[in-house]
Amino acid sequence: MSSEFAIAAQNLSKRYALFGKPSDRLKQLLLGRWRRYAREFHALQDVSFVIRPGEVVGIVGRNGAGKSTLLQMVCGTLEPSTGILAVQGRVAALLELGAGFSPDFTGLENIYINAAILGLSRAQVDAQLDAILAFADIGEFIHQPVKTYSSGMFMRLAFAVATSVEPDILVIDEALSVGDGAFARKSFDRIMRLKDAGKTILFCSHSMYQIEALCSRALWIDAGRLRMDGAPADVTSAYSASLNADALTGTGATSTLVPRAVAAGAGLGRIVHVTAEVDGEPVPKGSAAQVLSGQSTLALTLGFSIDPTLPTPALALGISDANGLTVASATTHNDGFAVRMDVLGQGHATIVFERFPLLKGRYSVTVFLVSEDAVHVYDQIERSVLVDVRQRGLEQGLVSLPHKWQE
Repeated sequence: MSSEFAIAAQNLSKRYALFGKPSDRLKQLLLGRWRRYAREFHALQDVSFVIRPGEVVGIVGRNGAGKSTLLQMVCGTLEPSTGILAVQGRVAALLELGAGFSPDFTGLENIYINAAILGLSRAQVDAQLDAILAFADIGEFIHQPVKTYSSGMFMRLAFAVATSVEPDILVIDEALSVGDGAFARKSFDRIMRLKDAGKTILFCSHSMYQIEALCSRALWIDAGRLRMDGAPADVTSAYSASLNADALTGTGATSTLVPRAVAAGAGLGRIVHVTAEVDGEPVPKGSAAQVLSGQSTLALTLGFSIDPTLPTPALALGISDANGLTVASATTHNDGFAVRMDVLGQGHATIVFERFPLLKGRYSVTVFLVSEDAVHVYDQIERSVLVDVRQRGLEQGLVSLPHKWQE
């Protein structure tokens, strides 16, 4: 293994013995010398990789693929069955927030206990206590047993403690958004500061958008094995194609003119409507947009409402085929378009596709309201608009590329 690493795994495996019924455990103990009463399950098998200091690595894979097993090994809460795992530096984990909290102890007592587990001395905790309390923002409840906390208060305190240790390695398992809207944004900003400070981050998520936006590299775990290791765009594309290979064609109803509640409370943002027009004619609510490939102009208007104290957000959308494969996307951030909002935090933007280039088929549009840097997702609506595309010619594929023939 290289000496310049934050995390290094070599032929890492984790096996479990699965018993058909409880009595088989006793039989295995007494008679296992002559017969096996359990079958082996490999949560991980022969996984090898090296992550260097400062890398932000996304981990993708289906539920049960072994992602959480790998993260727990990195955190030291699971031991490998075979292979070598070396971790250099202090690790902070956002797996099951507050898993180590004692319900009968006060929030303040739990801060000292969990900070000690994470490697901080009492003097270090004393020095950071005001910052932890300010970040958690649970007021006088800090002196009450955590069993009296709401789930939101519990998550606030757990997150504040876990990220206060200035870790060398931060492990995140679907925990970028915790608590209410304001705290979700605040927690996300803290993680981004750790990234900007050059900390090593392992980020496990089902959001391919966030994997590509946050990570410099991605690992695809499939049935316990490392199937792919590479650039996030390449890995997420291959993983999505694998998911789509087993998907059935969807025919769900459109949600054009989506009615949504107006944003309420600090830190929140909502998409309040999505409307579609084809060649200047509005698409009726509950109907799919009828588009002629290479001829029709499709316009989509996205309206939003957001906490006006937040920076002006960005808007994004993805167009997927009938199998769920994203075939095109766009964001106001990438396109350099400045979204406007009024003093109440309300605004909208329209995206126009002239001579719509996709070929025949049924497509769906998923829309997103995202932070000003197009990373944090405030809200999203899947299949907000359905688009039925017809074509006159016999071209095959998904898109008609600009081209010409020459002698």
